[in-house]
Amino acid sequence: DYFKQQRIIYKKMSTITPHKLGVHKILKHIPLNAIFDAPAKRRLAKAVNIADLRLCAKARAHKMVFDYLDAGADDEISLRRGKDAYSELEMHYHILAGLKPPIDMRTKIFGEDVKLPFFGCPTAGNRMFHWEGETAAAKAAEHHGSLYGLSSLATTGITEIGNIHNGPKVFQLYVWKDRELVKEVISKAKEGGFNALALTVDFTWYGNRERDIRNDFSIPPKYSIAQVVEAINKPAWTYDFLSHEPYTYACINTDVPADSLAAFVNSQLAPEFNWDDAEWLLGEWNGPAAVKGVVRPDDAVRAVKTGFSTMWVSNHGARQLETSPATIDVLPSIREAVGPDVEIIMDGGVQRGTDIAKALALGADSVGVGKPYLYGLAAGGTEGVIKALDILKVELDRAMGLLGVGSVDDLKKRGPGLIKRRHASARDYPDRYAYERGYGGGVI
Repeated sequence: DYFKQQRIIYKKMSTITPHKLGVHKILKHIPLNAIFDAPAKRRLAKAVNIADLRLCAKARAHKMVFDYLDAGADDEISLRRGKDAYSELEMHYHILAGLKPPIDMRTKIFGEDVKLPFFGCPTAGNRMFHWEGETAAAKAAEHHGSLYGLSSLATTGITEIGNIHNGPKVFQLYVWKDRELVKEVISKAKEGGFNALALTVDFTWYGNRERDIRNDFSIPPKYSIAQVVEAINKPAWTYDFLSHEPYTYACINTDVPADSLAAFVNSQLAPEFNWDDAEWLLGEWNGPAAVKGVVRPDDAVRAVKTGFSTMWVSNHGARQLETSPATIDVLPSIREAVGPDVEIIMDGGVQRGTDIAKALALGADSVGVGKPYLYGLAAGGTEGVIKALDILKVELDRAMGLLGVGSVDDLKKRGPGLIKRRHASARDYPDRYAYERGYGGGVI
C-alpha cells in the first residue's frame, strides 16, 4: 500500500511542470540569458564549418533535443551513406575561365527570384532547439535573400513568419487524415503570403529513431531524474526553455500544446493517402506545388502527370526508411526521367558548399539543407542560422569559382561534364577521430 501511494503521489507530481506553475512568467523578467549564453557565443564565433556548428549545438542543447536533430532511422546507415555519397563524386574543374568575383548565385525557386540556390528546409518544432525557433530561420533567410520553408508542425505561426520574411516562401504539409484541417491550414498559408506548397509523402509512418527511444524523448521533457540532470548540465538551453512560453503547433491550433510529436503525428497521419488524394490537394491549393520525398524516376513521372510543378528529391533526412538511397545518387535518374524543364529540388546529406555545387551540377535547380541550419539554430539562434547559411554560401562561391563557372545557370548547363563518379576508397571516409569533428552523424 505504501508503494502504491508513493506511485500515486509521484504521478501527480510529474504532471506539475514549471510552465503550469507559471515559472516562465517570472523568469522572462530576469535577463540571465546573456550570462548563460556567453560560452555558446564564444564557441559559435570560433566555428569555421558545419561540423563545428554541430559540435556547438551539441555543447549547448539538451541531449534529447540534440539527438532528435542529429539522428537517423534504425542503425543510421542511410544517414552516413547520405554524406559519404558526395565523397565518391570528383569535381573536374576548368582552368583559365576568366571569372571575376563575386559569383552570380541568383536563381529562381518556384518561379520566384532568390539570391541563393539553397535554402533552409521546413523542419518541425524549431523552438525546441532555441527559443527564437522558426523566427531565427526566417530572419536568416531574409538576411540572405533566400527561400524560406515553414513546416506545418512549426512552433511559430504563419502570420508571424510573414511579418519577418518578405521573400518567397514554401509551406510544407503532411498527409493528414482530416481534410478540413488540411483546407484550413493551406488557406492560412495562402493568406500569409506563402506562394508554394510542398506535400511530404515519405512520412506515412513515423520512422524508428532509436536515439529518441533511448533518451525517452518528449516535448516538453518528462522531468525524469536523467532529464533534469541533463538540463542542469545545459543551462543556456534550459533557461531558454524555462523563461519562455510552452511550445504549441502554431500553424494548426495554438491552443494545442506540443506534448508529443510522435503521438500527434501518428494520430493524424494518413497512410491510405494516394495519388487521387494528391490530385484533390493540388486542386485546393491551385498554385506551385512540390511533391517532397521522391527517390524513384517512375514516381517522379507520375507526379508530373498528376500536376505537381516541382519534384523534391528527399529521403526525409534519412530519418524514415533505413537503407533508403542517398538522394545525390538518385538525382541524375530523376532529372533524366522528367526532362530539363521540370523543377527539381534536392535535399539530404549536405554538409559543404561543394555538396551543393555537385547537386546543382547533377540536375537540381536548388538545394535544401536541414541539419546544417538547425545546428546553427541550436548553437546560437538567429546568429547561428545566419552563420550556417553564410558558411555554405562562401564555400559554394569558392567551389564554383574553382570549377570555372560564373553563375548557377552556367553550373547547371555544364554540370554533367564537371562531376564524375570514382570508386570508393577507405581514404574517402572518416578516421577514428572524425566523430569528434562531427562527421558521420550516427556513430554510437
